[in-house]
Parts: sequence; structure tokens; C-alpha cells
Amino acid sequence: MFVPDGFEPPLGLVGDGFRLEPLGPEHNERDRAAWSTSIDHILASPGYGPDSRWPHEMSLEANRGDLERHARDFGERTGITYTVLDPYDGDVIGCVYVYPANDGEHDARVQSWVRASRAELDAPLRLAVADWLARAWPFERPLYEPLLG
Repeated sequence: MFVPDGFEPPLGLVGDGFRLEPLGPEHNERDRAAWSTSIDHILASPGYGPDSRWPHEMSLEANRGDLERHARDFGERTGITYTVLDPYDGDVIGCVYVYPANDGEHDARVQSWVRASRAELDAPLRLAVADWLARAWPFERPLYEPLLG
């Protein structure tokens, strides 16, 4: 566990134009549709790049396995992943990942992405998550790369 014993990760966050909830297999089809149509946009997002292991093409079944792993990680407190949803229609807009940094300098590594068709939410999501990390999480040195430009 990378969060202290007794810490209960928040079950969500509501922002302007989005809401977060824990990611799970129930999001499979909407999640895959979001990232698979946005690979170039995700790879251009802070924390990703040409050497990233993800995103890469995968079947709906393989994506479900990935979401099941994220749900297990959440339950075991070894990593916390949220899906970013449209507050009106529930469509998947993106994801936020909170995992151990493993770099000896930071206590958590946070990454987020939004689908290319909702790129206008990149900055508002990052600002809301950065504020949320500062006020609701037990981390002292999270790594959450800022948007450039």
C-alpha cells in the first residue's frame, strides 16, 4: 500500500464539466471508445510520450482485464484510478491514475488524460485534480506534470 493505513481514497470528485468515480469493468466499452480514438492526444499529454507503455491497441476483452486490474488495485490501495465522466450523459471523457512514484523523490505519480474530442477539459481537469490532491490526499510530494504552453 502506498497510502497510509486507514486512509480511504475519495470516491469521486465533481468539477466543471466532469465528474470522477472509481474505474471498473462496468466502464469497459465507453473507456475503450474514449482512449482508442484519442491515442495521439493522450501521448501528447504530460506524463505520456513516445516511450509510454500505454496507450496501445487492445481488444475489448483485454481492456476489461485492464479495468479489472485497476479495480483490484483500488480495493487493495496499491493504486487508485478514476474514470472521468460527462456529468450529463455519463460518457467516458478520460481517466486519472494515482500510483506510487517509485522514483525515490515523490510519494505518488499522478497521470490524467481526456479524449481528443474533449481536449478543452485538459486544463480544468488538471487544475481540479491538483487542488484535490493538495486538500484531500495524504501525499506530500505528488508528481503531476503541468500542461505546457
